[in-house]
Amino acid sequence: MLVKWIRCTVVDRRGFERGQRRWAGLLGEPGFRGQGGGWSRGRPGVAHIFAFWESRAFYDSFMARSHDRLAATQSGTFKDSQVKLFDHRFDVKTGFEPRFTDADLVRVAHCRVHEERAEHFALMQEKVWNPAMAGSPGMTRGLFGEAPGHEFLILSMWQSAAEHGKYRAERVERLALRAQTEADVAALAGDIVDLEPAWIV
Repeated sequence: MLVKWIRCTVVDRRGFERGQRRWAGLLGEPGFRGQGGGWSRGRPGVAHIFAFWESRAFYDSFMARSHDRLAATQSGTFKDSQVKLFDHRFDVKTGFEPRFTDADLVRVAHCRVHEERAEHFALMQEKVWNPAMAGSPGMTRGLFGEAPGHEFLILSMWQSAAEHGKYRAERVERLALRAQTEADVAALAGDIVDLEPAWIV
């Protein structure tokens, strides 16, 4: 599965949200699995979109055919758009599905990892972080994705901000020490996204 992550700064909120609803046109596309997104909690005006495709071939075909027609409705409503593609490597918890209807919040972490530490980082995600997140009440599902250049995406969906807050307060520092995260990670960027039901496709 291919994961597309788009982050942008919105300059015309009403126009952007109107355009976002037009992406319902994705539903007929071969290989399309789902899309959702919302607003950053910490950065005013920043929107995140997460889209899922069965494979790179289906995605490339869509980009060549239908993308520009759908995207045209949002032209001029945002700036500083950043788009990243990741290959799904494994699930956080089990049976990841690109569904957003039972979550209020997405936590996204984007890590650039030292080359010689990339396999260790992935192993620690599987052995240390995943079980901790999977055992947290309120965490519904998540995934671990990889892009060329030792870049990784960790996406987790939560029923509420309160549940995610409990997990953070209790666990993160201790887990980071155990996983030797500081030694692995060259750069880390993250955000917490309040999902918008109207953006779900």
